[in-house]
Amino acid sequence: MQDEIKTFANFIDGGWKEAAATMPAHNPATGALIGHLPKSSRAEAREAIAAAKAAQPAWAATSAFERAAMCETIAAGVDAARERIARVLSLEQGKPLVQSMGEVAKAADGFRLAAALVREMRGETIPAEDPAKLVMTIRQPRGVYAVITPWNYPVNIPVEYLGPGIATGNAIVWVPAPSTSMVAVELMRVIAEAGLPAGVVNLVMGEGPEAGDEIVIHPDTQGIGFTGSAATGRRIAERGAGKPLLLELGGNGPVIVFEDADLDLAADAAAGGAFSNSGQICAATGRVLAHKSIVEPLAARLVERAKAQILGDPFNQGTTMGPLNNKKLALKVKEHVDDGVAKGATVLTGGKPRPDLGSDLFFEPTVMTGVTREMRLNREETFGPVIPIIAFNDDEEALDLATDSAYGLSVGVFTAGIDRAFRFAETIRAGIVNINSGSTYWEIHLPFGGGSGTQSGIGRLGGKLTLEAMTEIKMISFHRNR
Repeated sequence: MQDEIKTFANFIDGGWKEAAATMPAHNPATGALIGHLPKSSRAEAREAIAAAKAAQPAWAATSAFERAAMCETIAAGVDAARERIARVLSLEQGKPLVQSMGEVAKAADGFRLAAALVREMRGETIPAEDPAKLVMTIRQPRGVYAVITPWNYPVNIPVEYLGPGIATGNAIVWVPAPSTSMVAVELMRVIAEAGLPAGVVNLVMGEGPEAGDEIVIHPDTQGIGFTGSAATGRRIAERGAGKPLLLELGGNGPVIVFEDADLDLAADAAAGGAFSNSGQICAATGRVLAHKSIVEPLAARLVERAKAQILGDPFNQGTTMGPLNNKKLALKVKEHVDDGVAKGATVLTGGKPRPDLGSDLFFEPTVMTGVTREMRLNREETFGPVIPIIAFNDDEEALDLATDSAYGLSVGVFTAGIDRAFRFAETIRAGIVNINSGSTYWEIHLPFGGGSGTQSGIGRLGGKLTLEAMTEIKMISFHRNR
């Protein structure tokens, strides 16, 4: 796709600015060098923060309708640039082009949703004990918002913060994942071309311990939005202590299949959640918990769906799975599979890398049985195209297995029993429980986040909840002379 190896720049205070140092960008499907990206220093991050701080008051002073119109203009720009953005996304992240096209379309929808919701944001009047007092609340932007985003959905996830942030009058300093910063540049181009005032959104590329850490700890950022690993989320919470946090972290989502379930429906959902985006989804099918009576027929269906996947070049028509994004992840996926085999699990299909396809980041869609509690497949987030099947005897054991994890993001429950469905929905520790749908079901206007006391995050993204999180309530009282 790309012959010229370009050097990219940060976007700070309304202009593109070269960084003092660079880092390479590689195509995960081939290993080829595809660009040179800024490796920004703390000083460059501070420059972006200063620009955001200077721009934010004037942006907040514009009307909600003006900010909504800007979001709609950006959405139209994303629609117009859809194929260009999608091709860079597939080149850099590795997902099939058809999936990239869908992701970019959803990003445009995210800006439109923010525009619609900000027009409806409102405060309220509250009765007071003192009859001379009129009490009301208003919502105001927090100020400068630090946003750090991951590589698995490098267009959609940033928009989950950028759209609401722009709409509510915040200014933003955005640090994207290093391995998908080229597509961040493409999205930033669209935002800049829409006519957003200088400094309202600033893009600073670089590594977490430098650029990312600086925007978290700096006293001039008033809120933090982060989507990524639980380990990094914990560090951000510590480093940004005292600031409002939106942390969307990891998952190890169980899909629970009972003996009365529609097995074809369950297999479709579990396989979709495990193999879409090569399993690189925080709400992916992390584990399939199956009643002992249906393990074999369910496993056969999952093997059939795994073998139907077409692993290969993201730009080849018909490809359904591309490579994993990076070497660290590919190593972890293999370690999880090898750990399971060493402890007695059986690989029914897949289970190994496919470097013959172009790079050592390709990993076969995998189904395993005989998985048990102590295996890493059960306890940790694999984040790859692996379906571990764990058998259970009864409802109590299913519930115990489902909660036998530090994570509590999203769960799928397949059963024909309405009482059982509601009991699991109410009891299981997770932010999302989908009945007769997979763990990955979500729409951009719905709440998304982890259960309390788990390592799956703090707060909720989705629809009006993000706008509320990126604003604060101010109480105002008026004393009336009577």
